[in-house]
Amino acid sequence: MDRKKEVHRRNFLYVASGVFAATGSVISLWPLIDSMNPSADVLALSTVEVDLSPIEVGQAITVKWRGRPVFIRRRTPEEIAHARAVDISELRDPETDVQRIKPGYDEWLVMIGVCTHLGCIPLGQKPGDPKGEYGGWFCPCHGSHYDMSGRIRKGPAPRNLDIPPYAFLTDSYIRIG
Repeated sequence: MDRKKEVHRRNFLYVASGVFAATGSVISLWPLIDSMNPSADVLALSTVEVDLSPIEVGQAITVKWRGRPVFIRRRTPEEIAHARAVDISELRDPETDVQRIKPGYDEWLVMIGVCTHLGCIPLGQKPGDPKGEYGGWFCPCHGSHYDMSGRIRKGPAPRNLDIPPYAFLTDSYIRIG
């Protein structure tokens, strides 16, 4: 009888020691795990809201999101028609213009303004900037040419300009991120 009590007591001590050690390990690792969370300044930049109402047709602006430029362009009907007339079979990264915009907001093109080749900032946002052979954006560092839909048409860039996650809050207000 005495032997059975010792076995139960020993098993209890083993389990209690294991639980205590596991709890201590988790508590000691918590500062490391918590340090992997994004800091407050990063969380503050995780979304940006933009008022589109002052942007006129044919005008483009650049906003900053997560430290990267985001190109927002209000395209003219001619620019939209020209972007949609492109045969996607001749594109390196085939994507239609409709796939690159939000449904119902054809005139608004929102994309990350970082060349997909080596991370340069393409020119084409300002009225006097060179726009490349296809009327969109031109990366002067290595010669990548993008069309009015941000699709790569010529040069070393492997893919189109990236589209950030964004949503229209109203007809004239968007949230990026």
